[in-house]
Amino acid sequence: MNKKYFTKELVRWHAHVNMRSLPWKEEKDAYKIWLSEIILQQTRAQQGLPYYLKFVEAYPSVKKLARAEEESVYRLWQGLGYYNRCKNMLATARYIAEELGGKFPKEYEGILALKGIGPYTAAAIASFAYGLPYAVVDGNVYRVLSRYFGIDTPIDSTEGKRVFAELADELLDKSDSGGYNQAIMDLGATVCTPQNPNCGECPVQKHCVAYKQGLIGELPVKSKKLKVRKRYFHYILLHAADTLWIHKRSAGDIWENLHEPLLVEHTSQLDSKELQKQEAYLLLPIGKQVLTFEGSLSQKLTHQTVESRFFSLHLDKAIQMPENAGKWVKIKELKKYAFPKTVLSFLEKKLYF
Repeated sequence: MNKKYFTKELVRWHAHVNMRSLPWKEEKDAYKIWLSEIILQQTRAQQGLPYYLKFVEAYPSVKKLARAEEESVYRLWQGLGYYNRCKNMLATARYIAEELGGKFPKEYEGILALKGIGPYTAAAIASFAYGLPYAVVDGNVYRVLSRYFGIDTPIDSTEGKRVFAELADELLDKSDSGGYNQAIMDLGATVCTPQNPNCGECPVQKHCVAYKQGLIGELPVKSKKLKVRKRYFHYILLHAADTLWIHKRSAGDIWENLHEPLLVEHTSQLDSKELQKQEAYLLLPIGKQVLTFEGSLSQKLTHQTVESRFFSLHLDKAIQMPENAGKWVKIKELKKYAFPKTVLSFLEKKLYF
């Protein structure tokens, strides 16, 4: 009874009460739906909205995105974080353009096989673009179902993922899978929020176990505690006339394919004197120079916190760096390159852009 009630009331709420307006809602173009879903992975809708609009304007079709220069795409993504999403997105666009004739697969399995797409994103595209009966299960859905049905099985466990996936599929309104999926995600995003949910506006409050039993703050349950690693980055901004030395970060770490000044990572924060004793600094063919501390910034990522300190070094002329991976770039040209959010914030603060 409660399951039928849940689906019926959720669909009714979505049709008559839910006023959440976003440009990708009601969208039927698989490319634009895919674009919005990739941008919204681990990103709030309001944060992702301006990025979605910029990408649609710059690349209105998957073929246009596939033909784009990598640096331009990363530049547009700059500040959104989780850059591996951008890398996979570009690879998938090129695969669709080159191998699939620029057309998205129309079956769930074909969508799921694309790089960077998991079960949730595949279900979203399949239901929103093609009306296929696949239920989405994301953080919002876990929270709504866990609270409504009083399920305390950890959502990050194998058993939990199975339980919630089966329940989501059972509740799905197969006559309008896209509308139902949008409804439950919107309910989680706007009413059944992680903190201070607006239970008075909830269309299914009447039979919500967590509401009736005072368990809202306890559900959903996670079994694993997130371990946060702390890292200390020391950036040396090498200046030579009107140029700055930068290099592209390599694979296998955060901020892959983004640019940054000379980096010295250490197990703790270093001051100017301590930094000058590090091997990376000692290898620079610069003789005695004045190293000036410019400031610090902190950035919290999902699994780590990066504490960045910035130092400036002004040289008479460009030098040959020990590692030839980087290049000297004119200050006025820096805006053409993509940087991690922390570095970008520093460069903007110093009016390099």
